[in-house]
Amino acid sequence: MTAHAFDTVRLSPFYTAEHEAFRRSLRKFVKREIEPYANEWDEVGEFPRELYNKAAAVGYMGLGFPEAYGGTEGDRFMRIIAMQEIGRAGCGGVAAGLFSHTIGAPPILHRGSEAMKARVLPQILSGEKISALAITEPSGGSDVANLRTTARRDGDHYVVNGSKTFITSGMRADFITLAARTGGPGASGVSLILIEGQPDGLQRTSLKKMGWWCSDTATLYFDNVRVPAENLIGAEGEGFRAIMLNFNDERLHGAAGAISAARVCLEEAIAYAKERVTFGRPIIQHQVIRHKLVDMAMKIEASQAMLELLTWRLENGENPVADICMLKNQATTTLAFCASEGVQIFGGAGFMRGVKVERIYREVKVNAIGAGTEEIMKDLASRQMGL
Repeated sequence: MTAHAFDTVRLSPFYTAEHEAFRRSLRKFVKREIEPYANEWDEVGEFPRELYNKAAAVGYMGLGFPEAYGGTEGDRFMRIIAMQEIGRAGCGGVAAGLFSHTIGAPPILHRGSEAMKARVLPQILSGEKISALAITEPSGGSDVANLRTTARRDGDHYVVNGSKTFITSGMRADFITLAARTGGPGASGVSLILIEGQPDGLQRTSLKKMGWWCSDTATLYFDNVRVPAENLIGAEGEGFRAIMLNFNDERLHGAAGAISAARVCLEEAIAYAKERVTFGRPIIQHQVIRHKLVDMAMKIEASQAMLELLTWRLENGENPVADICMLKNQATTTLAFCASEGVQIFGGAGFMRGVKVERIYREVKVNAIGAGTEEIMKDLASRQMGL
């Protein structure tokens, strides 16, 4: 069920004809390759690995990466389009798993050696190999500067010990961008190291989740895992800054996906309200339902406007950290509101598995937690504002 009130292309100062052509291409891809299977994949707890190859063939995987490594050149608006179009399937697990390389691979691109980039990135961007980012630990998520996993230099290797958890694509990732402590306490002791394949001493345990069922999520255990020293990404002690810079785009992409999911809830609710009849007329003719739909639309359009303006500012060289934090919260609270109202409009049907609004409702909290909780975002924004 899909309404079409928001499908028309509207005039915008941010999107060119090239952007819109890309949007149409991805919309066809999502409608053909993802949407028909989203519920089935969620129920079985995974999506086919071949989807990475199919996504690579239409430019999804390499978007924003240099052509030299098999990427597809494009600005941040292209990436926003990609996140929002895949969001139309109403299955955040597909987006999280398929795009785990958008957080795992950028540190390699920006900090890795030329040899590492030339060897690793083409395999990821072609869909042949899967990339993941491993930062969060059982002892704490947002407190990156005090992570406990260690990487001790031993000749021409690092020896890694510790654990990571809630790692998206953790079970089947071929490349893991790992944050570990190579030095003393605090941020200056954190480095990034590339873990390849399934080295001795690495164990993976799958985790069951409230939502995002078809995205594999894992806890990783490192027991004296030996990693070649040349797999250090950048220099020792530079990992924390690389992680922080990575967060800007991760939060921007997350906000785009949350807003897209909120819009799906609105579209689905409009379509259902036109069909569902109570007291002799479609429920959309009841004022209370129309007002719910208008409230949803107001929040979505305000969030989308904030997203696009911040994307433009980033493209023009600004680094508005406080605004990005506020955008993430604006997007996730909008999603929470629209998912709740969408289920409410569906009534009992919205409580049944198999409809988009139910699936999205289960995914609300992960958006409010991942890439920085709402509380951390407010605190970081307030510090950036000098409060």
